[in-house]
Amino acid sequence: MNLRNIHWFKFAAPQNFYYLAGRMWPWFGGLAAVLTLIGLYISFFVAPVDAQQGQGYRIIFVHVPASQMSMFIYLVMAGWAGFGLAFNTRLSGMMASALAPTGALFAFLSLITGAFWGKPMWGAWWVWDARLTSELILLFLYLGFLALQASIDDPRRADKACAVLALVGAVNVPIIYFSVKWWNTLHQGASVSMKGASMATPMLAGMLIMVIAFWMYTITIILLRVRSIILDRERHTEWVKHAVE
Repeated sequence: MNLRNIHWFKFAAPQNFYYLAGRMWPWFGGLAAVLTLIGLYISFFVAPVDAQQGQGYRIIFVHVPASQMSMFIYLVMAGWAGFGLAFNTRLSGMMASALAPTGALFAFLSLITGAFWGKPMWGAWWVWDARLTSELILLFLYLGFLALQASIDDPRRADKACAVLALVGAVNVPIIYFSVKWWNTLHQGASVSMKGASMATPMLAGMLIMVIAFWMYTITIILLRVRSIILDRERHTEWVKHAVE
C-alpha cells in the first residue's frame, strides 16, 4: 500500500477518524502491555541498586515517564485546541477533550511518585521547589480545562473556551522543563540528554522502555476516549446509529 495515495485529510472528519481509531487502538494497547511488563521487569529485577539512593531510586522508572507525558500531552492538547480555534474543526476539540484526563492523571502520578521519592531523599514529602510548584500548576491547568468544559453545555462553545485556557497555560510547560536550569532548585537535572546518559545501561534501558510504554498507553487511551466522545457528540447522525447497532 502506497501511503502517498492515502487521502489523510479525510480522517479529519469525526466519522472517518472513528473507524481509523477503532483499527489502531488494539495494536497500541498490545504494545503498551508488552512493553510495560518488560520495562517493569528490567526496572525492578535487572537494574542494579543505585550507589547513593539505594532501592528508593526505582520510583523514577514511573516518575520520569509520567512527568514527561504530563508535559507533552499538554502541548499536544494545546496544539489540537489551537488548531480547532483557528480552523473551527470539530475533531480538534474532541481530541483536546480526550487528551485532558490522561494528562491530568500523569501530572497527578508525577507529583505522587515525586513525593515518595522526595521523602527519603529530601526528608520531606513536599517542598516549594520551582519544578514541583510548576508541575502542580500544570495539574491545576488540566483540572481547570476539565471543569470549564463540564460547565458549558454547548460542546463547540466549550471547545473554544477551553482552547484559550490551553493556549495560555502552555507557557507553563517550558517553565517546568527549564526550571532546574533557571533557578537553584532541589530537583536534580536530567540524567539523559543529547550528550549521553549518566546512568548504568540496564537503568537506561528500563527507563527508555517505560517511556515508550507510557506513550503506547497514552495513544491507546486517547483513541478509545475520542471514539466515545465522537459517538456522544455525533449521536444524532445517521452513521452513528449504524455504528452502534
